[in-house]
Amino acid sequence: MLATDIKPLLKNFNEYKTGKSELKAEFKEKNPTKPVIYVGAGTCGLAAGADKTLAKVREYLKNKNIEADVTETGCIGLCSSEPLMDVQIPGFNRISFEFVSEDKVEGILDQIFALNTPKSNILAQFRSKDFRIWENVQFLDEHPFFKPQMRFVLKNCGIINPGSIEEYILRGGYAALLKTYSDYQPVDICDIIEKSGLRGRGGGGFLTGRKWKFALGTESDHKYLICNADEGDPGAFMDRAVIEGDPHRLIEGMAIAAYAIGAETGIVYIRAEYPLAIKRLKVALKQAKENGLLGDNILGTGKKLEIKIKMGAGAFVCGEETAMIHSIEGKRGMPRPRPLFPAVSGLFGKPTVINNVETLANVPYILENGAESFNSLGTEKSKGTKVFALSGKISLTGLVEIPMGTTVREVLFGIAGGIKNGKKFKAVQIGGPSGGCITEQNLDIQIDYESLIQAGAMMGSGGLVVMDEDNCMVDVAKFFMDFIQRESCGKCIPCREGTARMLEILENITHKPGSGESHSALERINGVIQLEKLGQVIKETSLCGLGQTAPNPVLSTLRWFRHEYEQHIFDRKCAAGVCTELRTFKIDVDKCTGCTICAKKCPTGAIIGGKKTPHFIIEEKCIACGACDEACKFDAILIF
Repeated sequence: MLATDIKPLLKNFNEYKTGKSELKAEFKEKNPTKPVIYVGAGTCGLAAGADKTLAKVREYLKNKNIEADVTETGCIGLCSSEPLMDVQIPGFNRISFEFVSEDKVEGILDQIFALNTPKSNILAQFRSKDFRIWENVQFLDEHPFFKPQMRFVLKNCGIINPGSIEEYILRGGYAALLKTYSDYQPVDICDIIEKSGLRGRGGGGFLTGRKWKFALGTESDHKYLICNADEGDPGAFMDRAVIEGDPHRLIEGMAIAAYAIGAETGIVYIRAEYPLAIKRLKVALKQAKENGLLGDNILGTGKKLEIKIKMGAGAFVCGEETAMIHSIEGKRGMPRPRPLFPAVSGLFGKPTVINNVETLANVPYILENGAESFNSLGTEKSKGTKVFALSGKISLTGLVEIPMGTTVREVLFGIAGGIKNGKKFKAVQIGGPSGGCITEQNLDIQIDYESLIQAGAMMGSGGLVVMDEDNCMVDVAKFFMDFIQRESCGKCIPCREGTARMLEILENITHKPGSGESHSALERINGVIQLEKLGQVIKETSLCGLGQTAPNPVLSTLRWFRHEYEQHIFDRKCAAGVCTELRTFKIDVDKCTGCTICAKKCPTGAIIGGKKTPHFIIEEKCIACGACDEACKFDAILIF
């Protein structure tokens, strides 16, 4: 398509963006003619009660006879402050409030509509040169959580209405796609993406532009583009939030990628457990098609692209490229050996490019601002920004987008505000079940692909699960191994049998030996020795990347917290008190009144003693269930 052929259309859309065209829709934040109330209605917001907040807002406006717009947005990233509510009064900056439960709505809106600054629940105000500021209210870009961030992927999340293509376009949306069709050939797009240094954000870290070139250079009558939205890592929710908060950004990124590789079919493979994301993506796809941005003749260029949604059944292994392809084809989701790689022979044997949501959401920014703008951020080999999901024992949980090269310490103790309740930091699990731990001594490590691997971890999709002194690292390893073992597709023996044996060993060393298990101590010692050997065998011989990284949580915790394993084996103790089967219960005879309640609650009859006389626990019978401790009203149960 020649650049001159699309110029009139580009002009029309430029007018649309600037509000000069008849297509213009009222853009509420830029030019509000009446009050606008925004409520964060992503999955995290709804879980915190945003639906009740929304209902209360509408009830308030009706009762007060106030004409105002109510807009649902996605998650802005600060999940720990949900429900979030923003208000923009005509002529004033948009102001944001946190922890807005339904009982707080009336008080906040009364003050705002009276043009008074509320005294509580204020988060920040949005910066604007056109509107009046709210006195003594910090700006959002000065808030400690947002100030260090650089938001490309999350640019619109929590700010715009995800169900409005007009708002997306008026914020510059689809300008990169128009520029793509107007100014570039497919190979040019591949070159730009490669020069930008964009690497796969799903965990592999392969150069995106290079992958696209493989597919572009492969002759075929049909090619496919697959967006991997099968986000299965515990603690990861970045892709879900992007689709819920800014679905058109993903569609635009997919349209550019499809043009670059010559694909006419795009597929979003998303887990069925994301109903809200699926709902909003369907709306966005319908809007894009109605506006000529998808279909048989995109924007009059003669280009074709259909994007379909394929819902997965929640199998973790289907996050692996070849297993995902099998699932889309209607087969059981199981990996296959490579080569051939999907970019050469993928879906239905045709060249197929698979990128995850975050990778594709970066593409519009790169095309609009140039490869150099993206390449100037980050480290030598890891460019641009990365989105992370923060969860666990951290003060501020949610989504952050930071430049590559930011240290782990800056994220946890700067942006996220440190560990909850003044507890001591122990570790952060990065990369999900396939990742590893970053400990206190590695907190100043830069976040990039190579540095994390050297520390025994990996980037993965970007989940950060923070742990404090109350966490048991053996139990953490057992949790991840249990997850991996259950999610193994079972195709190759090393993964299927090896992970089961590793889990068995972990369960053995967190289990309190019963009578007749005199050999158990030896089994425990041998078990830990075998854990490392077994882990290496699984890494070296498993068929797919998931199996090859399956032992990482165990090997990582063994490397940094070996003393906790030794404590479980030799002392049969869990210092954190998490491994309940290793707890020892005794009764303080000075506090025991002989009320017999604990004896009645004990499921194994391990407590003996007469009425009004001190009781005792028979250790051999005790299963450490804690029922006695819960029942005792005199604080007479001692736990060791």
